Amino acid sequence: MTMRTRTLGTTGPQVSALGLGCMGMSALYGDADRAESIATVHAALEAGVTLLDTGDFYAMGHNEMLIGEALRTAPAARREQALVSVKFGALRDPDGNWSGYDGRPAAVRNFAAYSLQRLGVDHIDVYRIARLDPDVPIEETVGAIAELIEKGYVRHVGLSEVGAETIRRAAATAPVADLQIEYSLISRGIERDILPTTRELGIGVTAYGVLSRGLISGHFARDRQLAANDFRAHSPRFQGENLRHNLNLVEALRKIAEQKGVTVAQTAIAWVLSRGEDIVPLVGARTRERLGESLGALDVTLDAAELAAIEEAVPADAAAGDRYPTAQLAHLDSER
Repeated sequence: MTMRTRTLGTTGPQVSALGLGCMGMSALYGDADRAESIATVHAALEAGVTLLDTGDFYAMGHNEMLIGEALRTAPAARREQALVSVKFGALRDPDGNWSGYDGRPAAVRNFAAYSLQRLGVDHIDVYRIARLDPDVPIEETVGAIAELIEKGYVRHVGLSEVGAETIRRAAATAPVADLQIEYSLISRGIERDILPTTRELGIGVTAYGVLSRGLISGHFARDRQLAANDFRAHSPRFQGENLRHNLNLVEALRKIAEQKGVTVAQTAIAWVLSRGEDIVPLVGARTRERLGESLGALDVTLDAAELAAIEEAVPADAAAGDRYPTAQLAHLDSER
């Protein structure tokens, strides 16, 4: 297949129309198969996927080292086409607990030095703080990234889960390529203020959670038992009556997908793709099978009648439960 491309804003790089979110290969969704994860990264590169997304705190560096190994063992031509997006700033302890965010300039430089080593690269393509540090002005954090750009260690400034005011302040400090934020059929909060702001400022959006952590993939069973180290075991949308309600939405979406001859996941991803050329969905495929299904969404075109049917089946704000537990929502500048 010939991979379609999109550009991250007016100042960012050209990337594949779908990116690969690699977090689940190391953390937060239960155990993963390292060999299959690396094979999935290789398959994504072979299919023309160029954007790989990670965070330095995903299993405390494990994910960056995994991506580094995948790049090192990929054919040279595929390795050279890869662009790596890295989130930094999350603080954790040996037990895996979260203890805040650090956006101080000295910390930015420190985090970058470790990421470059773990990834085995000489530069990071898009660098962003994972969550706003409430104790450090965004101008200082973005300014530190801009200094890394001047020195050649980073190519572009990115943002993550911040609101419209913070986006404006960051963009006034340095050119911003993209905002990474959750966006899916059942997480549409950015449509109110955030998406209009990014479009006004020429900032792209890399949308994660396009399948809501598998909830709207069509593969999640109501009686599925989740491991204690699986984020979804504690996520409000996967609990009790919330889960029952949300899976009913999936069944309504399944009817539309079956009429079109595609899968539920492909329909949900295609819907995000349809929202604008400035949006690049990140698919969190952990296996080659799921990757192949996700890539099939690129061949799905939704006409006006189909989009209307999807909106009727899954209206905005139809989901039951918040997208994060209360304690984690408190760290989201985008939710304020």
